[in-house]
Amino acid sequence: MSFDYHALYVDGEWRRPGRGTVAAISPADGERNGTTPLASESDVDAAVAAARRAFGTPSWTGLPVEERAELLERFAIQLEKTVPERAAATSVQNGTPISVALPSEGGAPIGLLRYHAGLARRTVVEDRRERFDGMGETIVRREPVGVVAVVVPWNFPQPITMFTVAPALAAGCTVVLKPAPETVFGALELAAAADRAGLPPGVLNVVTGGADIGEHLVSHPGVDRVAFTGSTAAGRKVGEICGRLLRPVTLELGGKSAAIVLDDADLVATTQGLAACALLNSGQACYLSTRILAPRSRYDEVVDAVAGLANTLKVGDPLDRTTQIGPMVSSRHRERVESYVRLGQSSGARLVAGGVPAEQERGWYVRPTVFADVANSDPIAREEIFGPVLAVIPYRDVDEAVAIANDSEYGLGGTIWTSDVDEGIAVARRVRSGSVGVNYYDLDLGAPFGGVKASGLGRELGPEGFDTFFQYKSIYLHKAT
Repeated sequence: MSFDYHALYVDGEWRRPGRGTVAAISPADGERNGTTPLASESDVDAAVAAARRAFGTPSWTGLPVEERAELLERFAIQLEKTVPERAAATSVQNGTPISVALPSEGGAPIGLLRYHAGLARRTVVEDRRERFDGMGETIVRREPVGVVAVVVPWNFPQPITMFTVAPALAAGCTVVLKPAPETVFGALELAAAADRAGLPPGVLNVVTGGADIGEHLVSHPGVDRVAFTGSTAAGRKVGEICGRLLRPVTLELGGKSAAIVLDDADLVATTQGLAACALLNSGQACYLSTRILAPRSRYDEVVDAVAGLANTLKVGDPLDRTTQIGPMVSSRHRERVESYVRLGQSSGARLVAGGVPAEQERGWYVRPTVFADVANSDPIAREEIFGPVLAVIPYRDVDEAVAIANDSEYGLGGTIWTSDVDEGIAVARRVRSGSVGVNYYDLDLGAPFGGVKASGLGRELGPEGFDTFFQYKSIYLHKAT
């Protein structure tokens, strides 16, 4: 399967890229699978200028909320027509198993557009309240923040794009989107759907490229707000730029979340749940519970169960609907993940499943790998690997389990596994993290998501995420005497 794209989407038109095109390579076999455009800084300048012109115009920001919401719903209808193609576009670029890509890459962007269209309809634009001193009234207005720069990663590119694009558009902002160079296909498909839906020129623009293009966009004087999802190291650089410019920014960054298995947990249900909560998308997700904390009283039992899970997952072609573990996104990333596997072996941890090399003759695969007898101070327990590598860590009691879970520079996700849901909720409340699941983990697209500590700043999704695309204006009215 091959996808060929030769143009950027700027100001409602398909634009020849300033730096030509480059071949896209399949992670499943290392062969060419398409063409992607490469933007220049002048392309970014044109995109920001287009977004700047569109912002505040009667045809977009000046639209009644109902009409803007209807445009978003038309956008969603267009996306519905290309679910299989958009899902495949991601699978062939980053190796996401198609069984995961169909609901996440194909379906989630549609739901996010419709959710935010409804949220826009329900959000009060102006609120009139009595002054604190009783001497009149104040009108408090929500106004769209302006031009939003959106920089997204390669692991779940289309839903993460819509985490920001959908609320930004619903609020009346305009957007310049820069997808990761590894996953350009889906972003251009989103732009094509927006074009067919009739979004006005300049409202949504897509430019492509690497870190240099991302930095030029984030620091551009025509940008009013930034939304970045990616590694903590890159997020620190984005945060420094935005701090210097006094520019609002949301940073959704890395994680090293813990799964706390309590001593009453049903291990069959727990291991079934960990297939998604710890190894989803071949371990290439920021919130995964890759540290498995097991009570000493059941430690060997938990290790055997997690190793058994890893050994039963099917590794293979991401376009095969039975595949559970696909390839890493690139040969470079595979080498990075494999270096952590070798580091775990040399550190004294006990390899109980997986290891290197992978069995596939072609492609950038890593077998699901499990280490036992891991200390929370070991690098494989502290550093984000972003691959199918799990560390099983023992604990004495619940207090120590919580302490181990919180002993991390990250705080994004986490899970609690128990037969007592009330106890699970009590433990979840003690974990310092932006989100925690009890016997389950899946993002609620109607609730805030984000991290603490080195996992980021701010929140996306839900009414809380939507509100960040507005700025507040107070209009003071003095009481007549």
